[in-house]
Amino acid sequence: MTAGNDFDPDAQPEIFSALLTPHRSLNRTGFLLVMAFLSVVSFATGIAFLLMGAWPVFGFFGLDVLAIYWAFRINFRRARAREEIRITPSELRLRRVNHRGHIVEFKFNPLWVQLDQETHAEFGVEKLYLRSKGRRVAIAGFLGADEKASFAKALTAALQAARRGPSYNPV
Repeated sequence: MTAGNDFDPDAQPEIFSALLTPHRSLNRTGFLLVMAFLSVVSFATGIAFLLMGAWPVFGFFGLDVLAIYWAFRINFRRARAREEIRITPSELRLRRVNHRGHIVEFKFNPLWVQLDQETHAEFGVEKLYLRSKGRRVAIAGFLGADEKASFAKALTAALQAARRGPSYNPV
């Protein structure tokens, strides 16, 4: 046998895999354009006030741009958070990584996992939870209501496929 066709008895087929990340509508190029625009407008307005004799206002316009830059940097740092959900016939693994890089993992048996939803009549699906053996873990907090509904549908189908068990496909 060669390394290419070794049989790993612990390897299981992946039924479902999802990577959930917070949505950010502004990429790096957009951020640079917004900051350049704000800097130019702030500088031009500050020069106008400087020429009128109100020289302290010029510094405050610079502080405004600095505060906006700082807020965007915090926003981009928070976008590093993610949730990874992976389902095999014998395991559901939820791996949560926060914006600082701290990792928390939850492992469930997919035969016992139930997906709970909190639904609002006007807004749709508000919260999703994985529930098993007395534990309840919130998932997909990054997603909007429609995305949560779609994700819940896909996750429910994957859990049902895991409950059916692996299928044998001889080559």
